[in-house]
Amino acid sequence: MSAIGAKPAAGGSLDPKAGIVGIIILIIIVALAYMLVGASFAFMALIGIIIGGILIGFGVHFVPVGGAPAAMGQAPGIATGVAMLAAGAGLAGLFGGAWAYAAETPDIAVSVVTGAVGGGLMMAITCFFVTFIYVYGMGIPCASGKVLKDPLTGDSQPEYKSQGTEGHGLPFISWVGGVTGGLFGGAGGTLIYIMLLDVYKGALPGMMNAQAAQILPIAVTLAGIFSVGMFLVNAVLAAYNITGTIEGPHDPKFKRFPRDLIASAVASAVCGIVAIMIVAV
Repeated sequence: MSAIGAKPAAGGSLDPKAGIVGIIILIIIVALAYMLVGASFAFMALIGIIIGGILIGFGVHFVPVGGAPAAMGQAPGIATGVAMLAAGAGLAGLFGGAWAYAAETPDIAVSVVTGAVGGGLMMAITCFFVTFIYVYGMGIPCASGKVLKDPLTGDSQPEYKSQGTEGHGLPFISWVGGVTGGLFGGAGGTLIYIMLLDVYKGALPGMMNAQAAQILPIAVTLAGIFSVGMFLVNAVLAAYNITGTIEGPHDPKFKRFPRDLIASAVASAVCGIVAIMIVAV
């Protein structure tokens, strides 16, 4: 139990004991699923769900979140919590991907890309209006407190940072990070939805002794509920890993993402096996 309850390692390092325990738990869950359903589509769906969860957790670390300090112009980022902002971006993508997969001849790749675009577009719009409010509503420039120069544009930051703050607004790298995080989150959420939907569409007609068209609304509802729930689980895990605010991929906290990848994989496997076993066993 000491490994499971290990304190977070300093900086971006991964605690070896906790990482090994997480990987072992993941292997056990995957092996258990294989023993229950074999090399069936349900097992492959679980693998897809785990990949989707990892994409969500990874994507959340790109999203610039400033919380309450950002609302007062004392920290860069969007003035809301990590989980709330990530959920908004990812769910927008998930709905877009689900709409694409509802086509007469659905294509997984096209739907996942559509979900990614939906999440990225939502974040792009959010970042635009946030920057507009910061600059023209609050009268503050966009400046990072984590780097001397923007990694993408090379623009110097200290000259525009107010004393007593950690920066303010949305530097360009934070904007790009937000869109990137939305892309990953939308893709991951869509992938989870598609995997679950196909499992339910294949299993429910036999369980309920009904035609495929009759159970479709039930399958869509169940897949939507579970995929939204799994997205929130992974978003909250990433929020705990970030612990507060993060500017984006240039922030030192971004280096913590390996811890979250393992946690998201394990959490997605647990949630996924529950969601699949209600119809596969």
